Amino acid sequence: MANAFTDTSALSNTVQTAYDKLFRFNLRSQPLFRSLADVHPTDLTAPGSSMVLGIWQDLAPATTPLSEDVDPDAVAIGNPTQKTLTINEYGNPVLRTRKLMLVSLTDVDPAAASMIAYNMADSVDVLVQTQLRGGSYLIQLKGGTTTYVTNATSSTVATTMAGTDTFKSSLVRLAVAKLRTNKAVPKKGSYFGGFIHPEVSHDLRAESGAAAWRDPHNYSAAGNVWAGEIGAYEGAFWIESPRCYQAVDAGTGDNTVRRFRTYILGQEAIAEAVADEFHIVAGPIVDKLGRFRPLGWLGMAGWARFREEALIRIETSSSIDAS
Repeated sequence: MANAFTDTSALSNTVQTAYDKLFRFNLRSQPLFRSLADVHPTDLTAPGSSMVLGIWQDLAPATTPLSEDVDPDAVAIGNPTQKTLTINEYGNPVLRTRKLMLVSLTDVDPAAASMIAYNMADSVDVLVQTQLRGGSYLIQLKGGTTTYVTNATSSTVATTMAGTDTFKSSLVRLAVAKLRTNKAVPKKGSYFGGFIHPEVSHDLRAESGAAAWRDPHNYSAAGNVWAGEIGAYEGAFWIESPRCYQAVDAGTGDNTVRRFRTYILGQEAIAEAVADEFHIVAGPIVDKLGRFRPLGWLGMAGWARFREEALIRIETSSSIDAS
């Protein structure tokens, strides 16, 4: 008589799929653009839905010698320019049910709190970058030709951009030269701030030749590396971030080429007004049986470009062409 094995088939009900109760989060990029807003209202007349900041206009140089016995005519001070920051409420809630808490394999509440906190920082960062993307000063590489525009908008497109229109050192030199011509104040010491997508940084650091990225410019101090900086080059310190906007822009003549935005800026490029700082809100349980627990984030603020001349964005493709 053959052996009757007590195996996994015979006792199939005793062999079950095992689940790890520790769920992992998606990979997350570090929000960074809000830190660029270094202009804030300081002496408001009253609360309001919008806030107006003024910039004095300097007098024209007086280069004519004074006559000894003539009282010079007075000149009028120029009318200050104004920048308006419109503030809006932003927020995002989730509503967890009591039944989910009782039957879920993993603890949902701590995960929800983490996701809400990241969503808050992520959303605010997108709002600030929208201002960076719409600056008036733009450098585009189109069909191998560099174009510099001083009245650009977010809808200014490169209709002839090619996959070979990748980032080059010459674009950095042009941007830094224009910022200094505009009298923009550097962000740190004599360096402007450069924010670049990793797939664009790849092309810059792969560039060959005597004027290309060189190892001596890479930081050796650990503190700078931990801060996200990858080096100082051509008058700017550089921070890599996948948050730098890139997309195949629909409706353009090159709608198969992904355009990457690189930002180079000085001080006071972005202004921020905050009526209610962004914060986590654990809402009240108000349903009849106390089964629905709300959690979300809320804040009220606004951003605007304060000194257009202190911000230049560069649009190129990438040899990697991120998807």
